[in-house]
Amino acid sequence: MDTAERVLAYGGGSLDRAGPLRTDPTRLGALLTESTTVLLPMWRDRCLVDGHGPVRLSAERAALVRSAAGETVFLGLDGETAVFAADLSALPERSAVEMAGAVRSVDVRALVGRLEPGDAAVHAYARGLLHWHRQQRFCGTCGAPAVADGGGHLRTCTGTECERLLFPRIEPAIIVLVEAPGRSGRCLLARHAGAAEDAYSTLAGFVEIGESLEDAVRREMGEEAGVTVTDVTYQGSQAWPFPAGLMVGFRATATSDEVRVDGEELLEARWFTRAELRDRAASGRPLGRVDSIDHRLLTDWLAES
Repeated sequence: MDTAERVLAYGGGSLDRAGPLRTDPTRLGALLTESTTVLLPMWRDRCLVDGHGPVRLSAERAALVRSAAGETVFLGLDGETAVFAADLSALPERSAVEMAGAVRSVDVRALVGRLEPGDAAVHAYARGLLHWHRQQRFCGTCGAPAVADGGGHLRTCTGTECERLLFPRIEPAIIVLVEAPGRSGRCLLARHAGAAEDAYSTLAGFVEIGESLEDAVRREMGEEAGVTVTDVTYQGSQAWPFPAGLMVGFRATATSDEVRVDGEELLEARWFTRAELRDRAASGRPLGRVDSIDHRLLTDWLAES
């Protein structure tokens, strides 16, 4: 199977984002009040859930939540049904939960495996977009207040001499499975600062301005682990809106076995054989986060033996 076509957690949602509707405030206003429209309430990056999962509001309950929401954003169309998200972060948690008819708030990452992939994708999408609105209250150029526009997909500076359009920022990062040179069947995993004593994962880092994804792979592997790599090959990407990431997965091959960690981001790094990783998995130690692309990189590598 082509790994570039695989759907990872928080991706592959079937929601039609309906871009042209974002520029039609009259139509969006009408959709917002339709009885069939669905509203997803969020509280400080957390889903509001009942005994069945994240609540989906409509009609009178949705109108009540909209009246108290800091921002309401248009997510798209599910067939003919409009889907919006509302931010109740200004309320105390208990008040937000009760207003939404929920029982508690939960991070969407804790719900992966219990939600259908499309539901996980749309709630992560809502989380990321509402988080951006809370962080982009003012224009970074002139300092004037910025107001939501475009169905919640941009903010406009209110400064009369500026009027800059502000769009959600995406933060691309690379994540890499590095193989040892030759046919030794080993991959490089590292223990990051703040991680548990025996917690190892693949190496990752943010892409910098003026840098290609492949350049970022080579730079990050050299800076963090002292490893020079070649044969940098794209494996797939993953939406990671926590708060605004895009994880881009690669494989690469080291030119030597030598490893020199930076001692800051990485505390140690070592080569693992497939047998060692299988033993770790069998003993209950996870191979990366189950909802993350690093888990897929590792399980694909193990399957090749």
